[in-house]
Formats: sequence, structure tokens, C-alpha cells
Amino acid sequence: MNELIGRVFHFEKSIFPAHGELFGKLTAHGQAPKALMISCADSRIVPEQIMQAQPGDLFVCRNAGNIVPPYSTMNGGVTSTVEYAVIALGVRDIIVCGHSDCGAMKALSDPAGLEAMPNVAAWLRHGAAAEHVVSTCHGDLGDKERVRAISLENIITQISHLRTHPAVAAAVARGEMTLHGWFVDIHAGQVLGLHGDTGEFVPLREDRDLPVAVSPRVRIAVEYAEAAE
Repeated sequence: MNELIGRVFHFEKSIFPAHGELFGKLTAHGQAPKALMISCADSRIVPEQIMQAQPGDLFVCRNAGNIVPPYSTMNGGVTSTVEYAVIALGVRDIIVCGHSDCGAMKALSDPAGLEAMPNVAAWLRHGAAAEHVVSTCHGDLGDKERVRAISLENIITQISHLRTHPAVAAAVARGEMTLHGWFVDIHAGQVLGLHGDTGEFVPLREDRDLPVAVSPRVRIAVEYAEAAE
């Protein structure tokens, strides 16, 4: 802990003065982050480091298992963060980011020991669909492969939940919102992105188009309904 406290002093003495102009602009004009990232709280995953983000670039929501509960009237930290990011900050890109060797996904795969953590068990039920897909469609996987598969399916599940949030649903319908599903392989130092059209997770590469889970596309269901009448 003393080492971490020492870094706080380093921030005050060196980092802040070196970026004084940037912090001054953020103080004077407020924030306008480019994206919202919903990531796991795992200490090995640092969203700002992965994206090489500067202060003001990224709005971050972290929790065990990069979970996005389906929308409900019950207030919650993730729900409030999503709503504020989209409506108040005008964020138009949301990234749901999972990772390899995730403890939450291991618990989802094998819940033994969760009896002592009832709140964790309840929270992980938001990922139940991911576990069920893997168990029913890929029942022959070994333990490590099973956890990885659940981690990937969980990203897809949470993107589906994200689309139940009114602010997100409306932005998607207007063609103003892009949703991304990322998986950080902390063993390989590689980031995979969900390609919504193929359902595959592919490596992010400079010389390739960025894979997106849900592309911005104006919904025209209302026009079809009017034409039918």
C-alpha cells in the first residue's frame, strides 16, 4: 500500500504538472468522452491502458464479470452509468469488454464455493444465458476451454442486455450508436472484437476494419408499419 501511496505523490508532483493544459481544459469545459467501456473489475485489466486513453477520453464502468443487467426500474450503478453516458455525455460507442482467466466466469462455470458469497452468486445470474449456451452447445469442452467460451458468450449476452436499456435502444434505432464486444487475452496481449455479422471474435488489427457487434443503422420499422396500413 505504501508503494501505491507513493505513486499518488508522484501524480501530484510530476504527472499533473506535465499535463496541466489538458486538465485545465477538462476543468473549464467539462468532459466529452469518446466511448463508454463496461469492463471487468479484475485488477489485471486497465481499460485506459488497453486503449492508451488520456484523461477525458474514456467513460468507464467496472464490475465483476463486465455485467450489464437488463433494464429495469430498480436503480443500479451500471444502469445509471449507461443512461448518463448516452443521454448526458452523448457517448455514441459502448464497449463491453471481457477477458481471459476471469474469476467471475470461472464461478459462473463452476459455482462451488459461492454459498459464502450470495451477492456474487445473485450478480452472476445475469450471465446465466452464457453458461447455458456453452453447456448445451459445447458440452465436451475442458475446464479452461469452457471458461474461455463462457467469457466470450458472456460478452454477447451482456450486449443483448445493453440493448434493453431505453437510451441505448433509442440511439441504436436512430443509427447513432455502435456497440462493441471486446475480449482481452491477457496471456497473449491481444484484443479480440466481436464481428456482429459472423458471430466470430477476431483480432483487432491496424490494417483491417474494426469489427463491431452492432453497427449504426437507422431502423425503418415504423415506415413499414405505416405502409402496411
